[in-house]
Amino acid sequence: MSTASKETHKLTNKEVEDTLRSVIQSLIDGQEGFQAIGEHLKNETLKHHFLAESLKRASFRGELENVLHSEGVHDVKESGTVSGTLHRTWGDLKAKFGGSDHTLLETAEAGEDAAKKAYKEALAKELSLPLHQLLSTQYAHIETSHDYVKAARDSSK
Repeated sequence: MSTASKETHKLTNKEVEDTLRSVIQSLIDGQEGFQAIGEHLKNETLKHHFLAESLKRASFRGELENVLHSEGVHDVKESGTVSGTLHRTWGDLKAKFGGSDHTLLETAEAGEDAAKKAYKEALAKELSLPLHQLLSTQYAHIETSHDYVKAARDSSK
């Protein structure tokens, strides 16, 4: 019986670029979503957290764009995802029609679930150690933020 070793697939530069662009799109969705929801929250502590988190997502985005620049990718202008845009529009409608903080926090948690998924998919790939470490550090923050949003949602019932 032979022992099969796990063959690792070294990602091409294009695959790394596509992976980072996917995470960047989720960060754009998060940045815009946190800002939009933060502007509608009534609880000042939550409002402050959401606006700060929007800035954090912009910072994470900048770090990943710098990686792309260092790899020779100069056109890194991105937009969020279609689902993220629809998600934010839905959140805006909820807010405009008197959505409570609880309702807005439910919307935010769903957005955080999407961000976690994008990071998990990226981290499942064979990335260089420095890039894997950067994404892992960012992902740890995303998980903490998700837990904060979930706890706030649960306590706002």
